[in-house]
Amino acid sequence: MSGALLSILKRDLGLLLLGGRRGGATLPLLFFLAVAMLFPFAVGPDAPLLARTGGGVIWVAALLAAILPLDRLIEPDLEQGMFDQWALRGIGEEAVIALRVLAHWLSFGPPLMLAALPAAALLGLDAAHLRTVELGLLAGTPGLAAIGVMVAALTAGLRGGAALAGMLVIPLAVPLLIFGAGSLASGGSSGIALTGAVSLVLLAITPFAAGAAVRAARG
Repeated sequence: MSGALLSILKRDLGLLLLGGRRGGATLPLLFFLAVAMLFPFAVGPDAPLLARTGGGVIWVAALLAAILPLDRLIEPDLEQGMFDQWALRGIGEEAVIALRVLAHWLSFGPPLMLAALPAAALLGLDAAHLRTVELGLLAGTPGLAAIGVMVAALTAGLRGGAALAGMLVIPLAVPLLIFGAGSLASGGSSGIALTGAVSLVLLAITPFAAGAAVRAARG
């Protein structure tokens, strides 16, 4: 069973990183950097303002980058009958969803944390603020991955599912954005701890909620 789960993880990660014509992990990364580059032009060369708002901009860019591959997370496998094949092999939907969350996070979380380094320079964040942003992203991006997979499962097979998914992700991600961006104002530790707590809750419920949604879509 462990070998089959590892094969599923490798497959998911390869699809999300490469992505064929849809850019794979490159598109969210470029989107993230584009937001960081354009924001200073929008607000002007006000260094204190950029420093105060830069962390929040990074978090919003991370959220938008995380939801770009939503249409590739669940629906293609559902249409191709992959979940049926895994069920016949004794692999439940919850296990597949847990692996999908891990693969989704690996495909965008660590790259965004690396991209936050040049983004912080563009936004005028000092070393202390950059450290807080990086720790917040480490704590919060798993939660963003869980939200993305859960919403993708809930909207898979629905007409206009892509638009509905975007509408669902944003309100669900608000707590992560509040605590993650707020960690810059609170001195770091408390906001990061709350961000991590929200992520853990999302990681705990996503396999069951998304697994139930996939079973309903299969039936």
